[in-house]
Amino acid sequence: MNWKIRRLGQAVFTVWAVVTISFAMVRLMPGNPVDYFITIVGPDLADPSQAYELAELYLNINPEEPLPVAYVDYMTSTLQGDLGQSMIYNEPVTEVLAGAIPWTLFVMSWAIFLSFAVGISLGAIMAYWEGSKVDVGLTAYATILTSIPFYVLALVMLIYLSYRWSVFPVGGRAAAELEPGFHWVYIKSVVHHAILPVLSMFVASGAASLSMRGNSIRVLGEDYLRVARLCGLSDTTIAVQYVGRNAILPMYTGLMISIGSMFGGAVVLEQIFQYRGMGWYLLNAVNQRDYPLMMGAFMMITIAVVIALLIADLTYGRIDPRAGTEDREAF
Repeated sequence: MNWKIRRLGQAVFTVWAVVTISFAMVRLMPGNPVDYFITIVGPDLADPSQAYELAELYLNINPEEPLPVAYVDYMTSTLQGDLGQSMIYNEPVTEVLAGAIPWTLFVMSWAIFLSFAVGISLGAIMAYWEGSKVDVGLTAYATILTSIPFYVLALVMLIYLSYRWSVFPVGGRAAAELEPGFHWVYIKSVVHHAILPVLSMFVASGAASLSMRGNSIRVLGEDYLRVARLCGLSDTTIAVQYVGRNAILPMYTGLMISIGSMFGGAVVLEQIFQYRGMGWYLLNAVNQRDYPLMMGAFMMITIAVVIALLIADLTYGRIDPRAGTEDREAF
């Protein structure tokens, strides 16, 4: 239990550090967002002193307050879910992100699921037929795809499958003329628009199959497999209950890291396909200096990564009891 409390404490400390750095960036750095906001907004106001009030509304920081008081107010507002007001969209940052995150989750979760599911299957086949033409061909295929960045494949697919052959839409989350709602026409349009972003991430992911192949080959040389064969167990039982389960275990942490970092990978992908998810809003915020939206998005990405790694730490011991024992001994 002690090591779980320490893991939880590390996660809480990381989130606190990110929020504190965000405050420092707003208040202390040269050319900080507060000064920038007052410079941009102040000349357009009848009463320039109102710029400080607007800065507090948009940035959750009152420039006229002492630093310790401003820090406490900022932390209190952040813990209550108040991330300020978006300067571009003139809406609360939480509302902007809440409307964008489900779309990013929809695309990236399918991409990650397909990548690991197909990668594990191909890796097992490659290990079973080690040294054969199937293994050599699939290994070369996975190695080449792993070496190509996903955004390069995304651009190639966009050019040919969208602009030249018109198989998929060139961008967007759904057809603009459709009314959003839970009906078949709209759902079909959403799926049709998501196929190309998912496909570009899925095709570029060959690392999972290579990892599964290496893990399976390592497991195939273990002594307990020889004992299982001597006990008369069938090849199916050995492959599923011994080789498969033990080869998948090391990939669990990689899966959780992928889930946590999906928001970061979505920035480029969503910009290419003009898919209005969290990454699309984040890049727009950076380009247009929308500091509240930018910091809110960074904060959400950090929290997602921290939670995913925390879940991986807390649950890996249940999946592999050996890891749980080692963790407890280490702490």
